[in-house]
Amino acid sequence: MNMELIIATRNAHKAQEIAAMIPSCHIRTLADFPELPKVEETGRSFAENAMLKAQQISARIGGMVLADDSGLCVEALSGMPGILSARYAGDHGNDDANNRKLLAELTALPSLAPFRAHFACAMCLARDGKVIANFTGCLPGCITLSPRGCKGFGYDPLFVPDGFSCTLAELSAEQKNAISHRAKALKQVVAYFDAESNASPAPLH
Repeated sequence: MNMELIIATRNAHKAQEIAAMIPSCHIRTLADFPELPKVEETGRSFAENAMLKAQQISARIGGMVLADDSGLCVEALSGMPGILSARYAGDHGNDDANNRKLLAELTALPSLAPFRAHFACAMCLARDGKVIANFTGCLPGCITLSPRGCKGFGYDPLFVPDGFSCTLAELSAEQKNAISHRAKALKQVVAYFDAESNASPAPLH
């Protein structure tokens, strides 16, 4: 497999993670298409937002497009920040502000500790505006009120995955890519591509 796959993101960190998981594809991102307008994420779920991005972008530029929407869901906050994860504090992609807001809210709820949470990821594969397949991944864990680590991005310094004593931001990229919510969804994407490439051609009539 050596197909071109367009990742519907301008987030360099996210693109790097995805490219590392699908090395046999030629990866391009929305940074290669600066003329494209931003897709409004008006869905009510990660899956809906991923589908909106995949459909709209693939309809405009053609080719195979993989879009994802992912975020952190904290039980003590009734699932927030959820689909608002990237803009929880107001400015999209301001990781420091988002982390500070989350810590402030959880610090005010000491009786609900330990703070169970999970990262969720929904991915959608589309071509020419039509959905081809959907994939999901989940990583359970807890939120620590003491940020640790300088790797990763987003809420990684606050999230301790189940079975670990360190945060995602303390793991190497290889370790994170082996367990993350995005990695779990991407493994399904890779399996889908493998199945498609190995499928026998239909008999001629």
